[in-house]
Amino acid sequence: MGACASTTRYAPTDIQSAPPLAAPSVPVRIAPVNSGSLGLPPRVKLVLLGDSGVGKSCLALRFTRGVFDAGCRATVGAAFSSATVTVPGSTASCKLEIWDTAGQERYQSLAPLYYRGAHAAAIVYDVTERRTFAKAQHWLEELRRYAGLTMVLILVGNKTDLAPQRQVAEEEGRHLADSIGAMFVETSAATGINVAEVFEGVASRLAGGMPVSVNAVAAVF
Repeated sequence: MGACASTTRYAPTDIQSAPPLAAPSVPVRIAPVNSGSLGLPPRVKLVLLGDSGVGKSCLALRFTRGVFDAGCRATVGAAFSSATVTVPGSTASCKLEIWDTAGQERYQSLAPLYYRGAHAAAIVYDVTERRTFAKAQHWLEELRRYAGLTMVLILVGNKTDLAPQRQVAEEEGRHLADSIGAMFVETSAATGINVAEVFEGVASRLAGGMPVSVNAVAAVF
């Protein structure tokens, strides 16, 4: 296991398995930005969505602990971790509560319990597996059915270190993100490239008061 390649501004706190029937969170409205303060809640709920094997758990582990575990087991139900994140270029910070949901079909019925009330969602795909990119529609529809009306969205193409096996071009990911009003970044949990940008980007977007309507973006497919 190696140290994270990106310079991050976070303080890891804890990581644990979530109870399989955790009570859903109460939706929290994002405060609008004004000239005197940032609209960043002190506690931010971020859910990681995507097929099994795309690297959601590895991204969370890399960010919260600065390590990579190639032997990460598939998540059962959901896993919880958290870190204190400072918005780049400011003194604003929040406790980022990261809910890593299971991508396997047999656990997907539990997923809504974990992402109700989320401030933000990261839809993760594997750049070496086109089918995981195609499933972005499924995850957006899940958010539309069960999550809040507005949230910050970020589309994440993971495993860029496996360049010879790439099946999804960066331009394809960027185009999809633009079409749904989401941020976009390609990452490598293995090397740490751009991992911090995922989580800091969510905090920055929330601080800027720029969530998007999930109902609206789901209609682009």
